[in-house]
Amino acid sequence: MAPNTSKSGKSTPKVSQKLNSVEKIFIKYRRCDSPQTWWIVFGVVCLLTAATRFYKVGEPEHVVWDETHFGKFGSWYINRTFFFDVHPPLGKMLIGAFGYLTGYDGMFPFVKPGDSYEGVSYLGMRVCCTAMGACLVPFAFIIVWEMTFSLPAATLAASLILFDVGLLTLTQYILLDPILLFFIMGSVVGIVKFHAQREKPFSISWWAWLCFTGSMLSGSVSTKFVGLFVVIYVGLHTIKSLWDLYGDLNNSLTYVAKHFLARALGLIVLPVVLYFVYFYIHLTVLCKSGNGDGFYSSAFQSQLEGNSLYNASMPLELAYGAEISLKNARTGGGYLHSHIHLYPEGSGARQQQITTYSHKDFNNKWLVKKWNEEPGDWEDDDPVELVKNGDLIRLEHVPTGRNLHSHREPSPVTKRHHQVTGYGENGMGDVNDVWRVEVVNGEEEEVVKTVVHKLRFVHYLVGCALMSHNKQLPKGALNKWKSLVTQMCMTLTTCGI
Repeated sequence: MAPNTSKSGKSTPKVSQKLNSVEKIFIKYRRCDSPQTWWIVFGVVCLLTAATRFYKVGEPEHVVWDETHFGKFGSWYINRTFFFDVHPPLGKMLIGAFGYLTGYDGMFPFVKPGDSYEGVSYLGMRVCCTAMGACLVPFAFIIVWEMTFSLPAATLAASLILFDVGLLTLTQYILLDPILLFFIMGSVVGIVKFHAQREKPFSISWWAWLCFTGSMLSGSVSTKFVGLFVVIYVGLHTIKSLWDLYGDLNNSLTYVAKHFLARALGLIVLPVVLYFVYFYIHLTVLCKSGNGDGFYSSAFQSQLEGNSLYNASMPLELAYGAEISLKNARTGGGYLHSHIHLYPEGSGARQQQITTYSHKDFNNKWLVKKWNEEPGDWEDDDPVELVKNGDLIRLEHVPTGRNLHSHREPSPVTKRHHQVTGYGENGMGDVNDVWRVEVVNGEEEEVVKTVVHKLRFVHYLVGCALMSHNKQLPKGALNKWKSLVTQMCMTLTTCGI
């Protein structure tokens, strides 16, 4: 065979055979004609992931960053102590479960970053987060492979996550982020694998990946509400696939309806059911009183062991002469509160501040009196008279002797509302102290019940109802919430004669 020649007639190096052999190897790798090649590459990716993620996972041996929060939450699950948090419970429950299974007793306080873990079995909680964070790398590999069927592309995608030092660091500590990312990436894995089963509808694998996607969606939303973004992504993908099925004239409406119902079952019903199951477990486990009690209603607090309302003996019905605490019916609402401080100059009438306060305190106590009762009118041996729906009453602040009062002065912050103050001395005041008590959805002259009833207090002269507002007073008001006069419900918490 004659050597290769150029246009000038000169011979060129014989490199074509070598290039062809390298090219064949690359093409074989790119197309991944051999399942063995795929598994070798995937196995190497997984080994590198484990080596990088679990390397020195126990270091540093002290509290790092937000481990103060999420480690503490895990401790509370182990101790079954109720707490309030802005995030749904699943991620924190997993941290607590891994800690419990690896011997952690839940006694470490997690006060601040830098506190030593000496003698504490903290490693299980870190391993939980690290293991779930490690899954992100193979998840990325699978997602890109299913979308491109290109082994180099899948390897590159996995490598970008594998060698991301920031992400690696984030997944080595007791945080919600690796757990959230696990469920988000798992949701995407599920939907792309489900899409790959489109030629085998209603098969076992088709149903399996559909349910896998639904469970991952539930996990993402049950860890942090930001997981709703992946729900939107999966929802848009589902709408597109259903539209394609509907647009195919070979498919009957019955067939399309079956697909719609199947997706509704796997991607709506299943995640919602799991979401409620996680909260059921959360509320079942956390059965003891903790620092989050005050954010919830008195009826809820009465179910928590150790709470002052748990199995407490108190009158069922409210009577005149009772000392009560009033709590806003909203979740997170505070107790009606006052103290000796006055509103500052320029903030309406310079009278005693009325605020709300989220913690139990003696300054939350109020005495229920008849609207026309004078000091000394009531004697200990007088017959008990019950408060009824529609009664006119006065509420006297027990520690200071000032009455709950309102007038047509604008409130300090939101000028469209009326100011609420404490007014008078030793229970004496004026007609602006009179309030009509209303049982929400109650019958006429129905006796007011403690804990059970939600109440509305309507000012007799102004005609507006007492409410609390989430706007805080200026610095002079001790950063407590102000009380205003407009539409809102309050609920009775305790009552004693």
